[in-house]
Amino acid sequence: MLDLLIRGGWVVDGTGSPAFRADVAAKENQLHLLRGASEGVESAETVDAAGMVVAPGFIDVHTHSGLVLLADPHNEPKTRQGVTTEVIGVDGLGYAPLSSCNMQLMLIRNSGLDGYPDIDYAWSSISEYLDRFSRKVSNNVSYLIPNSCLRAEAVGWDNRPPSLIELRRMQDMIMEGMSQGAIGLSTGLAYPPGSFADTEELVELCK
Repeated sequence: MLDLLIRGGWVVDGTGSPAFRADVAAKENQLHLLRGASEGVESAETVDAAGMVVAPGFIDVHTHSGLVLLADPHNEPKTRQGVTTEVIGVDGLGYAPLSSCNMQLMLIRNSGLDGYPDIDYAWSSISEYLDRFSRKVSNNVSYLIPNSCLRAEAVGWDNRPPSLIELRRMQDMIMEGMSQGAIGLSTGLAYPPGSFADTEELVELCK
């Protein structure tokens, strides 16, 4: 018996191919396309999708949900639009890795973009931050390491080039963050302190 059968919809599979008729079956956390008739197939739950489109979950690659999602775990405005994955930490802005002092400064500076919800901010590392989302919010989350966090922690908030030691510390923080689950690095050169980074610095961080 299937866990779920979505019957009668137009399937758009995300490959760029034209929509096609098929039923979608779910069993034990795996999806299957049923291109033939599914009459008589037993399922614990059946959804009539006639006249509707069935598609994979959407990935929102530019969001400022890194705090709001923790305050509103159901995230219905996105979830009801079919968004299943959100990429946070965009524009070089985010909230890990950060010391408590830099956290407060970042929260105040970015509140116009990210809000400042009433939640517990007792994390410092990327692993601790990502743990706040894992199996606790409706959407999957992918995190980009913000260069503003790196600069705040290694250089401070001054508009100056990093020393070699500070640059190496930022590189170490990137390697550590990637090992803790981050998917990459983000920049946003209109937002301090990330805006103080020059091209040479960003090239070294990307290495």
